[in-house]
Amino acid sequence: MAGSFMARCYSDPMSPRHPVSKIWLVSDARNDAALERALKHLPRGSGLIFRHYHLSPPERRARFKQLRRLARQHGHRLVLSGSAAEARRWGADGAYGADLSAGGSTLRLVTVHSLRELRRAHRADAVLLSPVFPTRSHPGGKVLGPVRWRTIAALSPVPVIALGGMTAPRSRRIGAKHWAGIDAFCGKANPGNSKDS
Repeated sequence: MAGSFMARCYSDPMSPRHPVSKIWLVSDARNDAALERALKHLPRGSGLIFRHYHLSPPERRARFKQLRRLARQHGHRLVLSGSAAEARRWGADGAYGADLSAGGSTLRLVTVHSLRELRRAHRADAVLLSPVFPTRSHPGGKVLGPVRWRTIAALSPVPVIALGGMTAPRSRRIGAKHWAGIDAFCGKANPGNSKDS
């Protein structure tokens, strides 16, 4: 099973069903106040993964609408953490989470932490492989590190987005074509070129 999966990944490179942005901003309670500024400074065509689990359903929907308007103004993609059906109802460009049942026009992103999880996510359009480096989200948690991240990413049949302690310089250092961050965009004048902290 493992051998055939690896052979397929190496021998049959797949073009993505949906274009995948190079830079992704992941929303969180701690970066909410910086989202407007970050969206204005991100390179056109970047993406926002809207989570906002800390808000009540009505507040979450209202905040989503605010950020959707700004994302559209700056040419960014907006992905909702939820089902593909919910993402379509809310007017998002895609869905983020474990629900990979629906395809079609909805971009589907899912986070994976190992090769085993990557195998189960083959129906996603792209995966966030995490955590590459230590993060504030999971202090003291186990990390993949650059070498293991590259090893797993090389086996993926879909585009891989690096997540976990990421910045633009770190993404270049590990050779990631796509990267995402939460804290990387807070208080930065130019998030796409942020320095290591």
